[in-house]
Amino acid sequence: MHLVGIEEILGLEALDIAIATAEQTQTPCYLVGGVLRDALLHRPVKDIDLLVLGSGPDFAEAWAANLPGRPKVHAFKNFGTAMVHHSGLQFEIVGARKESYDRESRKPIVSSGTLEDDLARRDFSINALAFELYPQYGRWIDNYNGIRDLEAGRLVTPLEPTITFSDDPLRMLRAARFAAQLGFDLDPETLQAMASEAERIRIVSMERITDEFNKILLSQRPAKGLGLLFDAGILALIFPELTRMQGVKVVNGQAHKDNFYHTLQVVENLVLRSEDLWLRWAALLHDIAKPQTQKYDPDHGWTFHGHEELGARMVPRIFRHFKLPLDHTMQKVQNLVRLHLRPIALTKSKVSDSAMRRLLFEVGEDIDDLMELCRADITSKNEAKVQRYLRNFEDLDRRLKAVTEADRIRLWQPPLGGAEIMACFGLEPGRQVGIIKNRIRQAILDGEIENNQEQAYHLMLRIGLELGLQPLAGPPAISTAQGLD
Repeated sequence: MHLVGIEEILGLEALDIAIATAEQTQTPCYLVGGVLRDALLHRPVKDIDLLVLGSGPDFAEAWAANLPGRPKVHAFKNFGTAMVHHSGLQFEIVGARKESYDRESRKPIVSSGTLEDDLARRDFSINALAFELYPQYGRWIDNYNGIRDLEAGRLVTPLEPTITFSDDPLRMLRAARFAAQLGFDLDPETLQAMASEAERIRIVSMERITDEFNKILLSQRPAKGLGLLFDAGILALIFPELTRMQGVKVVNGQAHKDNFYHTLQVVENLVLRSEDLWLRWAALLHDIAKPQTQKYDPDHGWTFHGHEELGARMVPRIFRHFKLPLDHTMQKVQNLVRLHLRPIALTKSKVSDSAMRRLLFEVGEDIDDLMELCRADITSKNEAKVQRYLRNFEDLDRRLKAVTEADRIRLWQPPLGGAEIMACFGLEPGRQVGIIKNRIRQAILDGEIENNQEQAYHLMLRIGLELGLQPLAGPPAISTAQGLD
C-alpha cells in the first residue's frame, strides 16, 4: 500500500485509532519525519513514524490492541521503539529522545527527551517536521524551517552542520542520497561541512555505507549524489578506484574524455531504461580499469586496450570491499563489464551470424541488459552521432533476436553433456570429454550443425572416431528440440 499526500495519510483509520489511544492514555502523539516530507512532496509513502512523549513500545501495545486484527507489536525496548505492520503499511512508534555521541563511534548515547530534543537530533530540516495528533490535533511544529526548505529544494541541517555530520557521519551519505532522490541542492555551508568532516566517514560500517550508496544508484539523479560525494572528498575515501577515473590528460594537443564524468552520465542514462541495481553497478564499473590501461599512441591517440577484461577482474575485489553479494549478481556485473564493447564492435561492420552466436553464448540471459548498457554508453554531445549509434544498435538488436529465434541459442546449454559423452565411449572425466564438448559447441556457434541433440550426437560419433574412440552405447532418447528454447 502506498499513500500520496497528507490528506490521504490523515484519513487512515489507524491514525484515528492512534488519536483515540493517545487520548485514552493521555500520551502526546505526533507524526514526524519522512512521512511528512514525502507527503508534502506528493511522493509515495509506505512507512509512517509516530512519536510519543512516553514509552514507544507501551503506546504501541495499547494502540495495536485497538486496531482491527490486533497486529503483532515488534518491540525494541533498548531503543525505546516498536514496529507495527497494518493495512500494508509499516508504522514505527518511538518515544521522544535526545542523543549524545562519543567521538570514536556513531552509536549515540540515548536518553528520554522532549519533542524539541527529538527534532533537533534529526539530520535535515526537511526531516525535522512534526504534525500533532494529540492533544492539539492539526498543529504543525517546524522549528527549523523545514517547510521553507522543502519549497526551496534545499538540504539544511537543523543544527550547525559540522556538529550534525561529526556526530553521525552517515548523514553525509544521506545528504547525497536525498539530493539524488529529491533533486535537492545542499546549501554551501552544508557542503563545506561535509568536506571538512569527510574523514569521519571511516568510523561508519561498510554495510551502512553500501546501503546508502545503493539507494543513490537507484535514485532518479544518481549523478547528482555521486557528484556531491566526489566534491566533498568522501567518494575518494569509500571508492578510490572510481575517483581515479577523473581528469583529462593532453598530449600533442590530443585529449581523452573525462572517464569519471562519462561514467556518471552512463549511469544517469540508465535511469529511464532500467531500475535494475546490478545493471547500474555494471554501468558504474564498465570503464573502471581505464586509468590502468591508458596509453598514448602517436598514430592512434589515447587507447585503453584491455580495460574491459581488467575491469571484469576488478569486480570481485570491489564487491568484497562494499560487502555486496558474491553470487550470480556479481557474475552478471562481471559479464556485462567484460562484454560491454562487443556489441559496439558488431555494429561497425557486417558481421556473421557466427559472431552473434558467440556473443549470445557468452552473455546468456543478460543480453538485454548488455544492449541497454551499450545504449547508455553513448554520451556524445553530437545528437546526430547519438541517433546514428542508436539506430545501429536497433539493427543489431533485430539481428540478435533473429539468430536467437532461429537457433534457440539464447540461454544456450549444450544438447549433449559430459555424462552422455562418457556413457557413449566408456570414458572417465578428462581431456577427451572436453575436446568433444568444445567441438560440438563450436560447431553450433559456427552454424555447422543445428542446436539439437540429434545432430550433436552424430557429430559426437565423428569426433570420437577421429580420437580413436569406439561407442559402447546406442544413441540416447533424442529430441530434435533439445536446444534450450
